[in-house]
Amino acid sequence: MKKEYLIYKLSESVKTTSKIDNDLFTKYNVKRGLRNEDGSGVLVGLTQIGNVVGYERLPEGGLKAIPGKLFYRGYDVEDIVHALMKEKRYGFEEIAYLMLSGELPDKDELSRFKELISEKMPLEQKTKMNIIDLEGQNIMNILARSVLEMYNYDANPDDISPDNLMRQSIDLISKFPTIIAYAYNIFRHSTHGRSLHIRHPNETLSIAENFLYMLQKDYTKLDARTLDLLLVLQAEHGGGNNSTFSVRVTSSTGTDTYSAIAAGIGSLKGPLHGGANIQVADMFSHLKKHITDWKNVDEIDAYFMRMLNKEAYNKTGLIYGIGHAVYTISDPRAVLLKELARDLAKEKGRSDELAFLELLEERAIECFANFKGTKKRVSSNVDFYSGFVYEMIGLPQEIYTPLFAMSRIVGWTAHRIEELNFKSKRIIRPAYKNILEEQVYVPVKER
Repeated sequence: MKKEYLIYKLSESVKTTSKIDNDLFTKYNVKRGLRNEDGSGVLVGLTQIGNVVGYERLPEGGLKAIPGKLFYRGYDVEDIVHALMKEKRYGFEEIAYLMLSGELPDKDELSRFKELISEKMPLEQKTKMNIIDLEGQNIMNILARSVLEMYNYDANPDDISPDNLMRQSIDLISKFPTIIAYAYNIFRHSTHGRSLHIRHPNETLSIAENFLYMLQKDYTKLDARTLDLLLVLQAEHGGGNNSTFSVRVTSSTGTDTYSAIAAGIGSLKGPLHGGANIQVADMFSHLKKHITDWKNVDEIDAYFMRMLNKEAYNKTGLIYGIGHAVYTISDPRAVLLKELARDLAKEKGRSDELAFLELLEERAIECFANFKGTKKRVSSNVDFYSGFVYEMIGLPQEIYTPLFAMSRIVGWTAHRIEELNFKSKRIIRPAYKNILEEQVYVPVKER
């Protein structure tokens, strides 16, 4: 038997061996995707870090959708972002401190924390050289490999004491921007033939400013402040989102920090998670070309209905950036992103595109409800606007998802610390019901 045919035969067998009747999930009361029948998440843990609110439970049972809210350590993210916008200052470092410690820093603590971040941003020389060796690979994969490599340069990589976990967390938060910026510069050099110049981080700059500086991009103050606020908005989203849950599951085994964070990176890379912002950006580019009148509601609705019927765009039947597992009426991150986008669009001369995107959001929600024939509403999610904002800042698509990781590393490390410091540690181990009947083993010569 030829090897090619063997591979084909093995792959064909998957069609049978992986097929499970959907009715069996109901029969055995299996919570697919760890979701309840009402759409809420199965409660598997407790946390004091992030709180994602999209509904309230009614006394008589059932759920009532409410405008979405997101809280960091009990503080409303809307209040945090509006305060930062009013004061026109950078806030990502402050959020990192809040997430790790559970408390807002005072002026002196914040200043010292920023200094600590700046001190730790430079990479080991071997890490720099290994990033160069990995030219052309996916930047998320380079990030994961670089994180795993950090284990080798850590004097106490397996120590899970609170002090060591905090040291490792600050190191990771500091180094993610540098790794991603270097990886993209190598990618641009190897793929597009651009000159290779790598800038070391500047200790006087914030994380957002430093990232744009290391990316060798001319940027405005509004570019940097907008990126900073994007990082704030994506820093944490509760313990149940897929990548954070991956970090918590992996951490519950007692493994090292770098292995646990690499698991989170692998999860976030997926197109159903962190990779969704790229799909929205591609869809928006397509719609700008295929809808002739950006203000014509009838034309937009007709095109969306064609998309939902799998007749247009990529024929998946999806409108990317619409819908969320928890939020139904509104995603607070998307609401805030629209606010951030308006000033930036004005500065870049792209207000018409933003107005078109806002109309697309409105019509997509309406068309989805009409197509499904239900009163249940869906809202846009953070991905609906993040790609457009990244593009206005001048950031390439190759780093959209890595930027998400650069922000979410704050939440990942905070959740890892919390998971490992429960008084009663327990490995996370759910159950799977096996539905296959017992088989009689047949010796190979009789098959």
